Amino acid sequence: MRTSDVELRTMTLEAFADTIVPGEKRSPDDRAVAGASTGGGAVQAGAIELLEWDATGLTEALGDLAAALDAHARAHAAERGLPLDETVPSFVALDFTQRTDLVRRLTTPGHPEKELWVSLALFSNMAYDSAAHMHTADALAAGHPGLLAMGFEKPGADGLWRFPEFSYGRALADLHPDTTPSGSPK
Repeated sequence: MRTSDVELRTMTLEAFADTIVPGEKRSPDDRAVAGASTGGGAVQAGAIELLEWDATGLTEALGDLAAALDAHARAHAAERGLPLDETVPSFVALDFTQRTDLVRRLTTPGHPEKELWVSLALFSNMAYDSAAHMHTADALAAGHPGLLAMGFEKPGADGLWRFPEFSYGRALADLHPDTTPSGSPK
């Protein structure tokens, strides 16, 4: 069975996201996620779903980004005399340390493509830190690893968040007299 271009692209982008926010392997044969950390990382948090969301503005370029990353991986491996497993995309064939070295190089000040790779890294962080591609209540209900790791509170049974204590220990202002019980203006 031939692996599709979309599957190869996804593996490469998952390996990149996993390099930014590492997680544990999803299965023993997972090649994209290196398993450099315990718990869920950017991949399990939905980095690919976020990147494929048209709101990112990157959706159409994902194939080109993956191809460029694989080209950089081949050059990186050639410079260091590293063998690459040709059954997977070149970036995926690198181990976690090698991936990290390459990403560090691509995001270093002065690299001509730095802005591109930093943008991709930011989306990986965004998937983990905020689940921007999902409704927060849905993300928490699904066990989103980033939100849970940060201790994000779950909403009440009605789907609303209420905080019985003021974050500064006191009210900072009186409620406007036209505020409804739901917190909306009249």
